[in-house]
Order: sequence, then structure tokens, then C-alpha cells
Amino acid sequence: MGRDSENTNGYTMETSSEIGEVKIADDVVATIAGLATTEVEGVAAMQGNLTNEIVGKLGVRNLSKGVKIELMEGRVHAELSVMMKYGYSIPKTCRSIQEKVKNAIENMTGLQVENVNIRIVGVDTGKTK
Repeated sequence: MGRDSENTNGYTMETSSEIGEVKIADDVVATIAGLATTEVEGVAAMQGNLTNEIVGKLGVRNLSKGVKIELMEGRVHAELSVMMKYGYSIPKTCRSIQEKVKNAIENMTGLQVENVNIRIVGVDTGKTK
């Protein structure tokens, strides 16, 4: 198992199959993490960078928005930028996010999740301007 030397944005898994190899792109793991996060009650949205915001306004849904993934030797380090809903416990919601993201990534990819770091970037009060 190791970082794919030809494609720095993915991970090549060792398999016992003689048919071929399996490569998992960082974006795939980021999408899994993003979807798992948005399924947790109390999460209003994922917060992305300016490029993600522009892409979102053009109508293209970026499911890895607000997620940064680092894959090293079969281990995943995830950083999430989350917008919370007002009235929810931040510690409880973050624990739920961490567990859900860890389980989703490990179950779907077989990779080991070392850590899931969460940055709360705001609180959605539900009021529109």
C-alpha cells in the first residue's frame, strides 16, 4: 500500500487480485466525508474556499466542499469546515460528525482514519436577509 507515485491525488491499494489494481482518488474520500458530515443533525452546510463557492453558484454541486483530505500510507487525515445550525450542541454534533465520517470512510474504502479535525466556521440562525 502506498501513495501513488504517478498520481499524487490518490492512493493505490494492494489487492490479491491478478486482474488489476485499485486506486482511490483524494476527491472520492473527500466526497464520502462531505456527504457523511451533511447527514449529521445540526450541520447546516460545509464551508468551502472561493473556488468552491464560485463553482456552486454556477450550479455544479461540489460534494467535497469544505473537506481537505490527506492520504498517507493507508491512513486518512481529514479536515472539515462546518457551518452549524443554531441551537445544537457543538461538542455533541462534532463527536457525531467525527464518528460518522470515520465509519463511512473506513467502511467504503478500507482505509484507516487517523483523525477527523473540525473547524466551525459559523452558525446558521435560519434568518435570511
